[in-house]
Amino acid sequence: MADRIAQVQTAMEEYFGDDARRIDHARRVTAFACQLMDMEPATPDVVIATALLHDIGIREAERKYGSAAGNLQEVEGPPVAREILSRLGFGEAFINEVCTIIASHHSPGEVDTDNFRIIWDADWLVNLGDECDTSDMEKLRQIIDRTFLTRTGKAMAKRIYLKG
Repeated sequence: MADRIAQVQTAMEEYFGDDARRIDHARRVTAFACQLMDMEPATPDVVIATALLHDIGIREAERKYGSAAGNLQEVEGPPVAREILSRLGFGEAFINEVCTIIASHHSPGEVDTDNFRIIWDADWLVNLGDECDTSDMEKLRQIIDRTFLTRTGKAMAKRIYLKG
C-alpha cells in the first residue's frame, strides 16, 4: 500500500503543479497526521491519503467562485479526490471514506471518526501558526483547548505553540 500512497502524493503534486505553497501545506499536514497516528487510533492509509488530498478542491473553488473558503473546498474537493483515487485503483469504500472526510474537513461535528479527528488536528497544527496570532499565550491556550479533538493533537499544539 505504501506504493499506492506514494502515487497519491505524486498525483497531488502534479495536480497542484507549481503551487509550492499548497504542496508544502499538504506535506506538512501529512507529517503531523503521521505523528498523531503514533498515539491515536487510525487507519493509516486512509489518513495519509486524506491528509495529502484534504485541500485538493481549492483550485476548483478559486476557479468557480473566486474563493478558497473552506466550505467551497468541501464541495469541490471530493470529486477531484474521487477521480484521483479511482484512477489509481483504490476501492470504493476507501474512496468514500476519504471523500467524506474531505467534504467535512472544515466542519467539525459532521463526521465523528478517529480518522477525521486526526486530519482535523493535523490541519490545525499547521494552520494555527499560519492563521492565528500566536503572541497572546492565554488566547492561544483557549483556542487550542477548544479546537483540537485528540489528546495528542492538543498536547502537540501546546508543545509547539506554547512551548510547554
